[in-house]
Amino acid sequence: MQSVSDLSIGQVATRTGLSVPTIRYYEEIGLVRQAGRREGGHRTYGAGQLRRLTFIAHCRDLGFTIKQTRSLLAVTVDNRPCADARTIAQTHLNAVDAKIAELKEIRRHLDGFVRQCVDACAGSSASYCAMIDDLSKPATKRKRRRNG
Repeated sequence: MQSVSDLSIGQVATRTGLSVPTIRYYEEIGLVRQAGRREGGHRTYGAGQLRRLTFIAHCRDLGFTIKQTRSLLAVTVDNRPCADARTIAQTHLNAVDAKIAELKEIRRHLDGFVRQCVDACAGSSASYCAMIDDLSKPATKRKRRRNG
């Protein structure tokens, strides 16, 4: 059985769910330290690198930016208080909540457009489409759909 200190980049990719180019990129930007090399030049990864890349993959799945991920990693490396990690997560959660609110507003407007099409012009040509007409009006003339 192969030890965790001698994993190839492909094996690490499989275990973490990251692609090989992504792992190389994370090495390039210093998010994870450079891999060791076998005699043939192939990368080898140890348990610590696998754990760090798994952490990075989870951060990415949750939508953390590279900068936020780097900050979360610094919390562990510098042995800072858990509150620092919580602050980073709370900031991200606030941004996610704002994006959800924005998407709900977009959904509400799209639903209105679809209903408008069904009620006013279903079956007509695009030249008589109320939705197309509304989208074509300057922002000052059409109903404000975003930010007001």
